[in-house]
Amino acid sequence: MLFNPLQVGALTLPNRFVLAPLTRTRAGMEHLPNDLMAEYYAQRASGGLLITECTMVQEDTSAFVAEPGIYSAAQIEGWKKTTAAVHAKGGRIFLQIWHAGRAAHPDINGGQRTVSSSATAIEGEIHTPAGKVPHAVPHALSTDEIANIVAAFAQGAKNAIEAGFDGVEVHGANGYLIDQFLRDGCNQRTDAYGGTVENRARFLFEVLTAVSAAIGADRVGLRLSPLNSYNSMKDSDPVGLTAYLAEKLNDFKLAYLHLMRADFFGVQKADVVTVARERFKGVLIGNMGYSAEEAEQAIKEGKLDAVAFGNSYIANPDLPERVKAGAELNVPDSSTYYTPGAKGYTDYPTM
Repeated sequence: MLFNPLQVGALTLPNRFVLAPLTRTRAGMEHLPNDLMAEYYAQRASGGLLITECTMVQEDTSAFVAEPGIYSAAQIEGWKKTTAAVHAKGGRIFLQIWHAGRAAHPDINGGQRTVSSSATAIEGEIHTPAGKVPHAVPHALSTDEIANIVAAFAQGAKNAIEAGFDGVEVHGANGYLIDQFLRDGCNQRTDAYGGTVENRARFLFEVLTAVSAAIGADRVGLRLSPLNSYNSMKDSDPVGLTAYLAEKLNDFKLAYLHLMRADFFGVQKADVVTVARERFKGVLIGNMGYSAEEAEQAIKEGKLDAVAFGNSYIANPDLPERVKAGAELNVPDSSTYYTPGAKGYTDYPTM
C-alpha cells in the first residue's frame, strides 16, 4: 500500500511516503534558503510528498535562530533553488508556513516582543545567540493584530507558490502560534478567540480560509498535534478537540490533514487517530514513530492514507527505495540535527 499512488488535493502522489517537516537550521542568521538546502530536499525527492521545515511568514518571529522565511523577495528567490531541484528529480514539495508565537524570543529577533494567544510563557529556557535564557512572557494579541497575522499567512502562501512550491502546509502543531490558540492549557482568552473550542479554533479557521482563498484549498494541508506537550502545551480534552477539528475541517476541502499521533514526552496519552479518521473525510496523513511495516498495515486497514517519516528520512534520503528493497536503514546522528553545514544533513549514503 505504501507504494500505491494517492490523490492529494491537486497532486497525484506516486507513493505514500511523506517527508515530515523537520527543522534543520541550515538557513543562517539571514533566514535565507540556500544551495545546501536545495540539495537536501532534492536527495529525498523520490518520496510521494516532501514537506519543508517550518518557515516564517513574518519577520522577527524566529524561534530557532537559523530557520528559513518566506516573507522577502530574497527568500522567494532562495526557495526557487529547492523547488527547481526537487521538480527536476520528479518530486513534489509543500512549504510549511509557520508563526512561532511565544516560542520566539526578543533576543533572537532584534528585541521585538513575543506574541501569543495569552500572556503566559513557555516553561524553561531557549537557546539564543547570547546563550540560554528563560522564555519571554508574550504579549496577548489584539483582534487587529490577529488579523495582520492571518494576512501574513495568506501572503506567505502566495509567496510559496511564486517560489515554485506545489502547495503549503499550515503549521497548527507543537505549541506554536496556531496551537497556542487551539489548546486550553495555553489559551486563557475571554474574547471571541478563547473559551469554547469553537472560539479557540477561530484563528486556525481564519488562517485556513485566507490561505485557501490565496492559493486554492486543494494546495493546502494542515498539521495538528493534539497530544504533544512540547513547548509547555496541553489540552483538557485532546480527543474532543481532535473530533471537533476533524469534523469542521471537512468544510475547507483541504489537500490533507497531517496528524501527529503522540506526545514527544509521553505525558498525554490517547487515541486521536481513530476519531480523526471517523470524522475527517479527506486524506489523513499519520506521523510519529511509524516503521515502514506499521505504516503499511495502517494504510491497508484504512486507518491512514499516507505516513510522514521523520528520523528515518533524515538518515535515508532514498527511504522508499530502501524499504522496497528490504535494505538496512542508516541510523540518524541526532547531534547534527541543528548544526550548520553538510555533516549529518546531505552526507548520508544512498544504497
